Amino acid sequence: MRKRLVTLLAATGLLAGLAGVADAGQDGLVWTDAGPVRGTVATDHQLYQGIPYAAPPVGDRRWRSPQSVTPWTTPRDATKPGAACAQAGGGGQPSTNEDCLYLNVTTPSRHGRKPVMVWIHGGGNSYLSGEGFGARRLAVQGDVVVVTFNYRLGIFGFLGHPDMPGSGAYGIEDQQAALRWVKRNAASFGGDPHNVTIFGESGGAFDVCANVTSPLSRGLFDKAIAQSGGCSMTWPNNGVIHGFPASSPWITKAKAEADALALSKQLGCSDVACLRRLPASAFTAIDRGTTPIVVGNQVLPIHPVDALRSGRFNRVPVIWGNTRDEGRLTAATVQEPFDYTGLLKTAYGDDKAAKIEAAYPASAYESPRVAYGAVLTDGAWACNQLADDRLLARKTATYTYEFADRTAPVGFFGPLFPPGFPPGAFHSSEVAYLFDVPPFELNADQQKLAKQMVGYWTRFAATGNPNGRGLPEWPAYRYSDRAVTAQSLAPNAIKQVDVSTEHNCGFWSAMR
Repeated sequence: MRKRLVTLLAATGLLAGLAGVADAGQDGLVWTDAGPVRGTVATDHQLYQGIPYAAPPVGDRRWRSPQSVTPWTTPRDATKPGAACAQAGGGGQPSTNEDCLYLNVTTPSRHGRKPVMVWIHGGGNSYLSGEGFGARRLAVQGDVVVVTFNYRLGIFGFLGHPDMPGSGAYGIEDQQAALRWVKRNAASFGGDPHNVTIFGESGGAFDVCANVTSPLSRGLFDKAIAQSGGCSMTWPNNGVIHGFPASSPWITKAKAEADALALSKQLGCSDVACLRRLPASAFTAIDRGTTPIVVGNQVLPIHPVDALRSGRFNRVPVIWGNTRDEGRLTAATVQEPFDYTGLLKTAYGDDKAAKIEAAYPASAYESPRVAYGAVLTDGAWACNQLADDRLLARKTATYTYEFADRTAPVGFFGPLFPPGFPPGAFHSSEVAYLFDVPPFELNADQQKLAKQMVGYWTRFAATGNPNGRGLPEWPAYRYSDRAVTAQSLAPNAIKQVDVSTEHNCGFWSAMR
C-alpha cells in the first residue's frame, strides 16, 4: 500500500512539494516529483548528481520531444553524474551514450527559498556536458541553488528532417524540459521556483538567446545571462573553430532539411526509420564543428534577431557580455607557417581582407597571430554582442560586461597556445572565476575578482540587478548613450569602458 501511495504521489508531483515543506535534504535524501534521491552531504553544501529529468531519448524516442521519466520508489543514488550525451571527440570527451538527460543540483547547507541558477554548458551545441562545472563556490558564496544538466547535442539534438515536422531544436526542448523540472522540484532542494535564472557560455549563450526568444520558454525563467554568445552573432570561415566554414548559431528550416537529406544519403538511409536504427557511432563519427539551431518551428518560429527587433521575446532582465580577447583561442590553433593575409582572404574575401589588414596591421600588434585574434574578437564576437545589447535594452533591463583579465589562467587550454603567444582574456577564460574547474588556479587578485563576479551574478539572480554592497557600481546599459559602455571585469580594475571604440565597431558596421 505504501509503495502504491508513493508512486501515486510521485506521479502527480505532490511529493516534491511535501518534501520542500519538510525541508528535506539534511540527510542527503530529497523527494523529487518522480521519486527519492540520495546525494552527497558536505560541511557547507549538498550535491545531487545524475537525476533524470526526461526519459532516455533512445530507440524510437531518438529525434522526438523529451518524454516523462518513469517514477521510482526506492532512493536513487545521486552521488555520481549521468553520462555525457553522444558526441564526436572535438570537445575532448567522445561518447556514444544517448541515455544522457540527467541533471545535477548543488545547494548551500542553509536551506530556504534560494534563487535558482540553471547553467547551460558550452561546446557549440556539439560537445561537452554539465559535468565538470563545480558549483560549490557559486552556491555557497552566492547563497543560491545551482543546476547543471546535459542536453542532446549535434545531430541528435538538432537534426531538421523534412519527415519530422517541427524538428531541429530537440536540444532546446531538452533545456525547456529541464527548466520545467526545476519549476516542479526547486522547492525540494531549498530553491525558489519563482526566481530562476538561466545562464550559459559560448554555445550555452546561444541557447540562452534561443530560450529568451522561444515562446515555449515563456514563464520558465525570470532572468538570463549570456556569456560570450548571443542572437546576432555570425562568423567567417575559420572564425570560431579553425578548419570549419562560415556559419552562425541559426539555420533556416529549408537549409537544415537539405542538410538532413544529404546526411541520410551519406549514411545509406532513405527514411527516418532507417536513421533511427543506426548506431550512435554512425553519427558521432561525423564532426561538423558547431551545430546550428533550426529556425522556423514551434521552438523558434522566427529568427532570434527578428524576435528582438520586434519585441516578441521573453522580457526578463539580462546580463550580456564577452571576454576582452575572444578570438585569441581560435588564433592559437592555426598551424605554422602563419599566413595572416591568407587567413583574412579566406575569411572575408580579397577586397574586404585588404581593408581589414589596413585597419589591423600586423605591425601594430605583438605578432600577426595577435592581430588575427583581434580581428576575430572584434568582427565575430564583440560588435555582434553590442548589436544584441541595443535591441534588448529597448525592452528590458540590460547589463553589459567585458571580462578583461588578460592574465587569466589557461588551465587545460595551455597546450593550444604557441610559445610566446599571449592568451589574454581568451574565449571561456571567465568560466573558472564562477565555477571550480580544475586545473585553473587563481592567484590572490584573481580570487578577489572571482568573488566579485560571483557577487554580481548571484545578486542579479536574486534581484534582477547585479549591484550589491561592497561591489563597484555597475550601471545598466542605456540605449541613448553615445559611448557604448560595459562593465570591464579585471583584477583591481573594475570600471566602465567604451567597448564600441575599444573593438572598432564603427569599422565593422561599415564592413557589413
